[in-house]
Amino acid sequence: MAFNWDCPTCGHAATIRSADYSYGHVTMKPPSKEDNYYCGIRYLYIRCPNEKCKSYELTVSHVPADYNPRGEDKYGEPISRWRFFPRSNAQVFPDYVPAPIREDYEESCLIAELSPKASATLSRRCLQGILRDFWKVKPGKLANEIAQIKDKCDHLTWDAIEAVRKVGNIGAHMEEDVNVIVDVVPGEAQLFIRLIETVVKDWYIATAERKKRLEDVVAVAKAKDAEKKAAKAASPDA
Repeated sequence: MAFNWDCPTCGHAATIRSADYSYGHVTMKPPSKEDNYYCGIRYLYIRCPNEKCKSYELTVSHVPADYNPRGEDKYGEPISRWRFFPRSNAQVFPDYVPAPIREDYEESCLIAELSPKASATLSRRCLQGILRDFWKVKPGKLANEIAQIKDKCDHLTWDAIEAVRKVGNIGAHMEEDVNVIVDVVPGEAQLFIRLIETVVKDWYIATAERKKRLEDVVAVAKAKDAEKKAAKAASPDA
């Protein structure tokens, strides 16, 4: 059965078909006849069909099971789920994004569910690092550094930053030292992670891709000009 899937490594949206994944399960029978609770272990292995990636995702779920000795067992919704690779939902950013920013972002994603407070703290520090590296803001409190770029970035990105800044405890602690751990819930931590992904794409990646496109235009134009000059020089009338 085919299904849609977003690769957690390259972000490629793909339709996964039978050749791209492996799926299996095993039912754990109760230790005694008096115990009628069955459970199962289910795994899903997906290989990214993107030729430039070919990474994979491996997840294992603990699920309730309806054991059927005469046919196929039936499984309910997962009780617990573990992803063994990749370890988190962190996107892979290019090397031109500074290493400290990538490291804080990746660690924030890794602990978002386990420790939302620590995750949000890392995201705040990550955002401050982006503002100082990309926009060269005057160092200070994070809220003040955000205010310095209001007239520099596009309205949609600014709106996203403002939206997260006003959310619950995140907004209440924008004036704090970015290394101070603040009390947040998992949903708030995930919002901050989405914000980091937004600004990295809007600023670093979009800028680098635009630069590359323009450099390609210049290179093609120079090559055409060189060909024209070479053809003119080779002409008998030159």
